[in-house]
Amino acid sequence: MTTPVWDLARLQYEPMQRADLAEVYALEQRVYPHPWSMANFEDSLNSQYEAWVLRERDGTLLGYFLLMAVVDEAHLLNVAVAAERQGQGLGRFLLNQSVACARGLGMESVLLEVRPSNTRALEIYERYGFKQIGRRRGYYPAANQQREDAIVMRFQV
Repeated sequence: MTTPVWDLARLQYEPMQRADLAEVYALEQRVYPHPWSMANFEDSLNSQYEAWVLRERDGTLLGYFLLMAVVDEAHLLNVAVAAERQGQGLGRFLLNQSVACARGLGMESVLLEVRPSNTRALEIYERYGFKQIGRRRGYYPAANQQREDAIVMRFQV
């Protein structure tokens, strides 16, 4: 991983608002081969899930995450960093914030799913301390109308 070049104290970290959705959706489209729909983001905000954005001081969207609390476990639904900003510590910052958010909600762990083909994310999650706890067969849509498994990972808060 590249050494972080960001002064994280100089970034804007704030709750996601409806006004952010067009930019969030556009970033999602750029970084994922099978992105969330706009309706997924709208539903998450309507459900009052924890949703946060990270921006440069000039307002440029750098990344975001969405977290759903269920009983004693938080589910990290989506996290993304702008492709041109990856490898600079922002993903770790967003993971730190999502775990802190889960802790603040009284959660005992954070659960997520990740594609086996997303080796970069898998490496980041494992390095962070997430442990593989299972696999969901055919969970994700994939190319050519196929399906891809999801690796289920958990982090104890």
